[in-house]
Amino acid sequence: PLALQVPSRFFDELLEEHYFGLLQKTLYQVLGSGARLRYEVVVENSSETLEQRTIRLPAFRQSGSAPVQAALPFTPTAPDVADFTGFLNRRYTFANFIAGESNQLAHSAAQAVAEQPGRTRFNPLVIYGATGLGKTHLVQAIGNRILERNRTLRVLYTTSERFTIEYVNAIQNNKTNEFTAFYRSVDVLIVDDIQFFEGKEKTQDNFFHTFNALHQLGKQIILTSDRPPKELRDVDERLISRFQWGLTADIQPPDYEMRLAILQRKSQDEGVDVPREVLEYIARHVTTSVRELEGCLISLIAKVSLDGRLPSVELAKEVLRSILGPLDSLAVTMDDIKSAVAAYFNISTELLESKTRKHEVVLPRQVAMYLAKQLTTLSLKSIGLHFGGRDHTTVLHSIQMVEGYLATDPTVAQAVEQLQRKLKA
Repeated sequence: PLALQVPSRFFDELLEEHYFGLLQKTLYQVLGSGARLRYEVVVENSSETLEQRTIRLPAFRQSGSAPVQAALPFTPTAPDVADFTGFLNRRYTFANFIAGESNQLAHSAAQAVAEQPGRTRFNPLVIYGATGLGKTHLVQAIGNRILERNRTLRVLYTTSERFTIEYVNAIQNNKTNEFTAFYRSVDVLIVDDIQFFEGKEKTQDNFFHTFNALHQLGKQIILTSDRPPKELRDVDERLISRFQWGLTADIQPPDYEMRLAILQRKSQDEGVDVPREVLEYIARHVTTSVRELEGCLISLIAKVSLDGRLPSVELAKEVLRSILGPLDSLAVTMDDIKSAVAAYFNISTELLESKTRKHEVVLPRQVAMYLAKQLTTLSLKSIGLHFGGRDHTTVLHSIQMVEGYLATDPTVAQAVEQLQRKLKA
């Protein structure tokens, strides 16, 4: 038989898929109808002998001829599609993912990948951001959408920690071939929290070859991290380079409007009618993560259910005290800022939000925008919405004006200093 050496079983699959006809025709012409082809997997720095299996190839344009036998490497242990468990949580979907300015690129890229896995430039797709911002929800939504469109695809969600544990177990039980075959048999591989690969050299090496095998076959790879790939420490530069082959998109903490939308959706999902002013209060004070935001709402709903109390701002304050600490340590809100500025300059908050360009209103409004940028996590666009729907360029101009006044106008500098002290007290 003719032996054809390949670096992995996935190359023999690639040859069978794309060059089957050419190989078969050439073998029959050169060696005759009894030709046999054997694939040999050559592994660098390894002398292990791989168990082989046989597949049948139909004769080239000879319907009555005997099939050609071709010996292949070990039989992969990956289950059939019908028995395949991809560890996806079905409740994570695009339908219940709140998209906004803070996650727009990641959300758009995720939808594109879900529609055409492995056929966009976003391969791999790397989504990074702090804990609790929705990375896991988004990447699992990709997997669920892909399966909705094609149930025959093998979509696997895992974490880097689980990958590492399974790899160690495979080594200990002499099943590295089966481990490798399983992970390289998937059509879509989703790996959460790749920062866990830091410092694990052997795991990184295995994942490097798994990544290469999948990418060369056009399979989709989706990764998440708590930081950009280039900031990962103790990770092989070869892996860092491959993580950056596709698209890297970040998710930032949600702004006020997005936090409010998340709370509204969550309260609807829980079947509880929470007054808007209660949701607004929570949205103003819980600014760090989606997970913490939803946790506060669930705690409030639990108190309503167990204690028989009505949802109110006072109850929300109690819940936030128990989770976030004393109220005086909570974040400064836009209402706090507008009220303080209006009182200091002796005008109404309505004038701050109005369209008037009177000098006695313009300066206080600019100061309020400056303080909003300094003391809250709101985006420029979100700040503008609190002042009559002004756009982000107007907000930026106001901030720059106040910064100029701070260096040249002692009166404005004193006003800003006193207001900051009062708001932080």
